[in-house]
Amino acid sequence: MTATHCPYCALQCAMTLSPSPVVVTPREFPTNRGGLCRKGWTSAAVLTVPDRLTAPLVRDADGVLVETTWDHALDVVADRIKALQASYGNDSVAVFGGGGLTNEKAYALGKFARVALRTANVDYNGRFCMSSAAAATNRSFGVDRGLPFPLTDLGGAQAILLVGSNLAETMPPAVAHLAAARDAGGLLVVDPRRSATAQLGLHLQATPGSDLALVLALTHVVLQEGLADTEYLAARTDDPDALYRSTAAWWPERAERVTGVPAGVIRQAARVLAAAAPVHGGAGAFVLTGRGAEQHSKGTDTVTACINLALALGLPGRVGSGYGCITGQGNGQGGREHGQKADQLPGYRSIADPAARAHVAGVWGVEPDSLPGPGKSAVELINALGTAGGPRALMVHGSNLLVSAPRLASVRERLDSLDLLVVADVVPSETALIADVVFPVTQWAEEDGTMTSLEGRVLRRRAAVAPPGDARSDLAIFAGLAERLGCSAAFSVSPEEVFEELRLASAGGIADYSGISWARLDAGEALYWPVPAADHPGTPRLFADSFGTPDGRARVIAVEHQAVADDLRSDAPLYLVTGRLLEHYQSGAQTRRVPELLEAEPEVFAEIHPRVAASLGVADGGLLRLRTARGSLVCPARVTGDVRPDTIFVPFHFPGVNELTNDALDPISRMPEFKACAVEATAVVRAEVSA
Repeated sequence: MTATHCPYCALQCAMTLSPSPVVVTPREFPTNRGGLCRKGWTSAAVLTVPDRLTAPLVRDADGVLVETTWDHALDVVADRIKALQASYGNDSVAVFGGGGLTNEKAYALGKFARVALRTANVDYNGRFCMSSAAAATNRSFGVDRGLPFPLTDLGGAQAILLVGSNLAETMPPAVAHLAAARDAGGLLVVDPRRSATAQLGLHLQATPGSDLALVLALTHVVLQEGLADTEYLAARTDDPDALYRSTAAWWPERAERVTGVPAGVIRQAARVLAAAAPVHGGAGAFVLTGRGAEQHSKGTDTVTACINLALALGLPGRVGSGYGCITGQGNGQGGREHGQKADQLPGYRSIADPAARAHVAGVWGVEPDSLPGPGKSAVELINALGTAGGPRALMVHGSNLLVSAPRLASVRERLDSLDLLVVADVVPSETALIADVVFPVTQWAEEDGTMTSLEGRVLRRRAAVAPPGDARSDLAIFAGLAERLGCSAAFSVSPEEVFEELRLASAGGIADYSGISWARLDAGEALYWPVPAADHPGTPRLFADSFGTPDGRARVIAVEHQAVADDLRSDAPLYLVTGRLLEHYQSGAQTRRVPELLEAEPEVFAEIHPRVAASLGVADGGLLRLRTARGSLVCPARVTGDVRPDTIFVPFHFPGVNELTNDALDPISRMPEFKACAVEATAVVRAEVSA
């Protein structure tokens, strides 16, 4: 029996695996309390899918991917990288990582890019997930940790405001932590859909893209009705007056016109949240954000507004209250701490900081000046592929760009223009199928390592079974290529050895892992970073005494509402929003291969309001053509009153959905605007599709 954690979301539910065949049993743990969702229960099926990759593949002269040896595949990649860099420079090769990689793999990927390839062009799919929340918390608090408190703290709260998060479907075991707030009438859910989570509490059904205006109005009520914690604001923030200035014009009646949420409901929600705050003798309150609020071209400002609301109520840094972000990907937290991001070094250090460069270079045994500077963010990196002066080769680890990236027609064009595309994956994903070289890699139950949960708690992943065929860890790819490229720096294939190096590289950084060891984790210690020494107990709660800013005060940053980048117009009169399903995960490369999950949700669909369906002449199950400025998609309609009349919802786990979405970027986080764009919907006769 092997104790480990689920391969999917950042809740990282605890489970026990028994081998031959692998059977999953839920394990008691603070986050999941002995529960699992459908994905967790069926996770073992991904280990034995019929099309599992078990040998390296190289595309031959006829354009066919054929099996080969590891030595040959590594030789091919190394030779082509050397030739490209000799002709076009180091930055002609790029690396794209993933938020599902273990801490060890994420660390090694960033090191490999900067030391072996010497390229600035490295980023990862967490840019599509956590970047707006990370940017906002960094500038307000000086620290980015999804939840700066244990998830279990939610269980004592009297009120919880969820902005753009559908926990009941994305992280079902987490819903148990909402029970107290729900029972107290304090569960407040902002979502354009009447989602499974929205049905549990007071639903603020805002117009897509209007979350920022709604939160400004909630803060307006708190301030104007004398509900703010003025002593907290004076003692713990840098500019309380900025809160008043930035929200003065957002009275609820104005917000109602923008958001569609009745002014009375806005006032009610603000008062419920305030009554739960410690300043008013409440049991505690939390403001939490998810992708629905963050995946916008104003996502950083929306999260900032949520932080400002929490500050107005005196919540951050108080036990039983606070602001937090619901991290999505399994290692979405750890994945962004150790060097996968274009602007970061291990320990959540800035790559532009001379002291950070010197420290990490010392651990790596290279000169600080040899490290490249900041590179391009994910969408900008993809858009540069194959262009003059842009990367001509791309290595992809733990990401399926041909499903998950926005504006897919452009992404496909850019990938097709490359001289070399290398993909490391466990299955032949849509992106792997167009690669020149495919490396078969290990997955969760076949490897050791660590993950960092949405709480900043470091967890042990343990191998329960041997990988199939000749599948190897991504660490073997980095080590094999580094040697062939003539890199003198060491690249271990032992996850524990890599973690020991990660500890040294992170020491003194914001995300300090230096006091964490596998031995401490195996002994059952609950270690939340920072853990700066071997005898340090970890830091489950941040900000008790001060924030991570130079003066210890939270920054109050004035923000203003903006319209959706691709807003409604006469030829596209509806909003398209995308989101998750209970049965599927991310690009669906794993879950669409699990029979039970695929049977439950076998294809993409579009939720549409009955009134709109009637106007279009489409019945439930009838076909819709969705068209945006970037592409089109035909799919069945699901007629439901759970969506607003101005909104169409499509789950993003299926190929083709992101043909429609907008790659307009947040100017700070570089997050693309997945969550809202203008769409035209028309009924389709099935004969048209056949033709």
